[in-house]
Amino acid sequence: MFSYYTELALLSFRRSPGLTALMVLAIAFGVAASMTTFSVYRAVSGDPMPWKSGRIFVPQVDTWGPTEPDKDGEPRSSLDYATAVALTRAHRGTAQAPMYKISPAVQAEAAASHPVNIDGHAVGSEFFPMLDVPFLYGAGWTLQDDERRANVIVISQRLNGKLFQGRNSVGQSLLVAGRSYRIVGVVGHWDPQPRFFDVVNTGGFTTTREDAFLPFNTAIAAGIETTGNTGCSKTPTESGIAGLTRSNCVWISYLVQLDDERSVAAYMAYLDGYARQLRDSGAVTWEPNNRLRDIPAWLDARHVVPADTGASLLVALGLLVVCLVNTSGLLLAKFLRRSGEIGVRRALGAPRHAIYAQFLTEAGMIGLAGGVLGIALTGVGVACVHWLLPVDIAQLARIDPSLLLLTLGLALGSTLVAGLYPTFRAALVQPTWQLKSQ
Repeated sequence: MFSYYTELALLSFRRSPGLTALMVLAIAFGVAASMTTFSVYRAVSGDPMPWKSGRIFVPQVDTWGPTEPDKDGEPRSSLDYATAVALTRAHRGTAQAPMYKISPAVQAEAAASHPVNIDGHAVGSEFFPMLDVPFLYGAGWTLQDDERRANVIVISQRLNGKLFQGRNSVGQSLLVAGRSYRIVGVVGHWDPQPRFFDVVNTGGFTTTREDAFLPFNTAIAAGIETTGNTGCSKTPTESGIAGLTRSNCVWISYLVQLDDERSVAAYMAYLDGYARQLRDSGAVTWEPNNRLRDIPAWLDARHVVPADTGASLLVALGLLVVCLVNTSGLLLAKFLRRSGEIGVRRALGAPRHAIYAQFLTEAGMIGLAGGVLGIALTGVGVACVHWLLPVDIAQLARIDPSLLLLTLGLALGSTLVAGLYPTFRAALVQPTWQLKSQ
C-alpha cells in the first residue's frame, strides 16, 4: 500500500506544484536555519573531554584580597608563582600541572633551517597523562625531568612535519630561544575545543595551535617569557620572568585531577588551609576565598559559550515553528480541497486509517524533500557563519554525518507533526455529504 500512497502523493504534487514547492521551501529554510545555528551551538557548548572532564578541576586561590576581586567576588582565574609551586609540591591530587603560555622561536639544530615562531605552553610532566594527550611518537617527560629541569621538549605533529618532514624526531635536538632541547615526544592531532586548559588566554576558543610543550621548571630557569595574560596588583620589582616569580602577579593556570568526592573535599580543605596559613603568616589579611570547579563548571563560570549562540538557536527554532505552522495551514487547505476524492474513497470502503496513511505519506514526502533542500541550505549557512561570528568560533561549525541525519530527521518528523491536524480533518470528511454535493 505504501507504493500506492506514494503514487497518489506524486499525482497530488503534479496537480499543485506551486503549493508543493512553497511547503518544501518553508520546511527547508526553517530546518536549515535551525541546523546552522545548532552546528555552531554544538561546537561551542560541547564537553571537550566528556570521559574525564568531571575529574579535572581548576583551583582558584585569592591572593589579592577583597579589594581586587573579579566580578561577583571571584578570586582571580590564574595563580601567582608561589601558590602554584606550593600546590605542586603538596601534590594532593592524582595528577596536577601548572602551566603558562609561551611563544618562543624554534629551529632544528641539525638542519640549516630558519627560526620559526610558535605557540605552546610550559607545563608540568603530569599534564599529558592527566589530559590523555595522544602521542604519535615517544611520550612526555618524567617527574624526575621536572625536578632536575631537564632540557627536553614535546612538539606537535604539525611542527614535526615542518621541521622533520613527518619523520620520527624523538631523540633529535631543537633550538628553543637559543638553547638546545632534546625531543622526547611528538603529539598526534590534539585540538580540544573549547580550549579548557587555557581559557584565561583564549576565552575558550582560538585558531592557534599548541606546537611545543616545555617543562615548567625548565622554562622558568631558562627565563622564557610568558606571552599569556598577566595581572599584577602592583608592579614587580624586577623585569622579566624573574620579576613575576617574586611577585604576587597572577599568570599561571593550574589543573588537578581528583577522582572522587572525598578527594575533592580533601583538596578544597587543603586550599582553605593554605589560605589560612597565608593569613596567619601575615602575607594576607583576609579570610579564605577559594574555588574548586571541574571543567564543565569552570567553562560555565567563565562564560565560554557566547550568550548570543544560545539566543540565535532559540530564534532559529522559533522560525522553524513559524514555518511548520504555515506548512500545516497549507496542508490543511490542500487536503480539504480534495474532500470529493476522500468521500469517494470512503464510500468505496477505505477505512479512516487508510486516509491517515495516505495523507501522512504525502506530508512525509514533502518533509523529505524539504530535508534534502535543507541540507544544501545548511551547507551554505555553515560556510557563511564567519560573516557573523568570530573566526575562531565559526571554524568549529562543521557538517558531519550526524548533522545530515539530524537535518533529515528533523525535517521529516516536524512535517509529519505539522501534518497531523490536516490529516485528522481530512479523515473526518463524511462520504455521504460529499456524494450528495457532487
